[in-house]
Amino acid sequence: MINVSDLHLQPAPRSLIVTLYGAYGRCAPGPVPVAELIRLLAAVGVDAPSVRSSVSRLKRRGLLLPARTAAGAAGYELSAEARQLLDDGDRRVYATAPHGDEGWVLAVFSVPESERQKRHVLRSRLAGLGFGTAAPGVWIAPARLYAETRHTLGRLGLDSYVDFFRGEHLGFTATAEAVARWWDLAAIAKEHEAFLDRHERVLHDWERRADTPPEEAYRDYLLALDSWRHLPYTDPGLPARLLPEGWPGTRSAAVFRALHERLRDAGAQYAAMGPTPPPGQ
Repeated sequence: MINVSDLHLQPAPRSLIVTLYGAYGRCAPGPVPVAELIRLLAAVGVDAPSVRSSVSRLKRRGLLLPARTAAGAAGYELSAEARQLLDDGDRRVYATAPHGDEGWVLAVFSVPESERQKRHVLRSRLAGLGFGTAAPGVWIAPARLYAETRHTLGRLGLDSYVDFFRGEHLGFTATAEAVARWWDLAAIAKEHEAFLDRHERVLHDWERRADTPPEEAYRDYLLALDSWRHLPYTDPGLPARLLPEGWPGTRSAAVFRALHERLRDAGAQYAAMGPTPPPGQ
């Protein structure tokens, strides 16, 4: 099936570790042993030193916590913050139906000049959550993103600078034209096309097969999920009537859902097959 070297972009080890925990690590009965992380990341082309350095960075960010397994092996488990981030992300990553018209949420913020660095952080976080810019200091997104945005800004201690409003767009510009001004739709479309370039052929290969070997399923699923899970943040899931004709996001979502349904459970069998730990581990 797909080889990591075939991808246009080498997946980042840190991102793959987060993807692994999101897909399978949350279900583990305890901390995931370091040896197991190395084995599972090796299957997608990440060497042991890269795993260890990436885990250290995730530990410094407070996303992974060092812990011992029941057998006494060194391992890592998710922090409460990381679990909340993954839980929030599930609603986007695994959405199964197109989004309809639901109104908008507006985030209006004001940051004193003496704390202007927080203004940059706020802009960055809102953009990373899928908000578009309606006007200076006024950010807009589909209303369903409100709860996750509130969680995120609260965690970062930025909630005191922001007011939220719900509403509908009443003109004067047609909403589809306004949306094209609030978001860079051409850039978002390119992200979807890049996902399709990497993973649509993988799906076609699986559709021609009757078997689903666990290791191959795990590898192709983890790479697809790692590519996909960032897209629902780049693309906030706007109603179809507001998007250009032939929007590639419709196809990329269908490809990911098909890969998820075909590969996720078989991949779990490989992720659960732990090797015998080396002496002293």
